[in-house]
Amino acid sequence: AACDIEDLRKIMDTLGVQIPIIAKIEKSEAIDYLDEICDACDGMMVARGDLGIDMPTHLIPFLQKRIIRTCNEASKPVITATQMLQSMTEHPYPTRAEATDVANAILDGTDAVMLSAESATGKFPVESVKMMRSIANMAESEFPYHDWNRRRTEILYNQIHETADAISNATCGIAWILSVDGIVTTTVSGYTARQVARWRPQQHIIALSPSEKTCRQLSLVWGVSATPVATFGTIDDMINHVAHSLREQDFAIGERIVITAGVPFGKTGLTNMVQVHTFTEEDFND
Repeated sequence: AACDIEDLRKIMDTLGVQIPIIAKIEKSEAIDYLDEICDACDGMMVARGDLGIDMPTHLIPFLQKRIIRTCNEASKPVITATQMLQSMTEHPYPTRAEATDVANAILDGTDAVMLSAESATGKFPVESVKMMRSIANMAESEFPYHDWNRRRTEILYNQIHETADAISNATCGIAWILSVDGIVTTTVSGYTARQVARWRPQQHIIALSPSEKTCRQLSLVWGVSATPVATFGTIDDMINHVAHSLREQDFAIGERIVITAGVPFGKTGLTNMVQVHTFTEEDFND
């Protein structure tokens, strides 16, 4: 329940630690209070094995979709787990149904798919990881970006009331209209990157953060790769850092990116800027 998460946060506060909390959804009571739990936690796990024990099996696919959708709308990461490639505990290849299961979870909008027994006690742990990765790559190449962009524009006029939400929505809208080559976010807490990822843009999201902890945590978020950087002083400093980082990722002169950030830099909760930048030769000079 949400109160359990709040109690856990209080304990961590007394210890002086801040660790994101992933709520494992495995009981019918959790489904009844899904929105409250989502508000209280930092992410969710669809624990299909335990959930299938507590609830009728035929409901699990639809509960999975509901949990994923709830997290997507709240800009919180969601993990889909349990028996995704279960047959690979004994065999070198999954069943076709399992491959379809993994792909559908990704197409539904899950941030991460997770192996359990396949890699913990199975006979083919490496093969399981490689197989899941290949399915994920294919699913992302077939991802319904048009549908998500339409959903983004529908939500724009109905549910967005905060500056950061509007900026992240606009960032993805600009990226879609201009077909830019990437999206760059600067973020201290990871909030900006999660807000952009919420809309599932077709472009890769590069997050730059002064916090290595934040960079590690963002590895769970859909479409985001994070790089630790020093805190920027000015927008020009930011552009220089972005150019340096993207040069190492094979970006080239003439390519365009959308940048979203909070100014002044270094403070959380200040996402208030979006800018389109076209790389020039000057950007890539040392």
